[in-house]
Amino acid sequence: MSEPQREHWQRIYSTKADNEVSWTQDEPSTSLTLIRSVATSGAVIDIGGGASVLAGRLLDDGYSVTVLDISEAALTRARDKLGARASQVNWLAADVTKVDDLGTFDVWHDRAVFHFLTTPADQASYIALAERTIRAGGHLVIGTFALDGPAHCSGLPVERYDAHKLAARFGAGFALKRKMAETHRTPWGDQQKFQFAMFERL
Repeated sequence: MSEPQREHWQRIYSTKADNEVSWTQDEPSTSLTLIRSVATSGAVIDIGGGASVLAGRLLDDGYSVTVLDISEAALTRARDKLGARASQVNWLAADVTKVDDLGTFDVWHDRAVFHFLTTPADQASYIALAERTIRAGGHLVIGTFALDGPAHCSGLPVERYDAHKLAARFGAGFALKRKMAETHRTPWGDQQKFQFAMFERL
């Protein structure tokens, strides 16, 4: 990603309420279903967690939680939602395509970051970091716009995927174990088609 993109997301989260952005979810049901299916405890990192309520739901379940987002404004909003419990989460303001090391996690979760990476270099950086970060036998849970989903989001182009295209992109280090389609309803009632996939780190 680039500095203009970081500024873009800072501006979005600094000026728009949750009900003014398309990706807001009251309940991240698909993400929770997939995470719970592969780990009942352990360390989870949420890539591009933004202002999502997922971190709080994961704390409720007893996971160790880290949230990474390129926008400090997004993380501030997420911390405010959690109140006193925010200190239980490790918050990282960083560009996922430029991080060298995140430590080791049992589950890497990403809803709607990877599809914004439209250059081979950014995609390769992301995948290499996931390979370094997810322990052998751990899992990658990823959600992108589906092939029949939107071609743009928040004014930016995206790359759309099905599960097989995701598997080809992530390569031999990951084995596709499960796929789920989701139709997300935006706060103003539009429908967006998502593709979720769950991979085991080999």
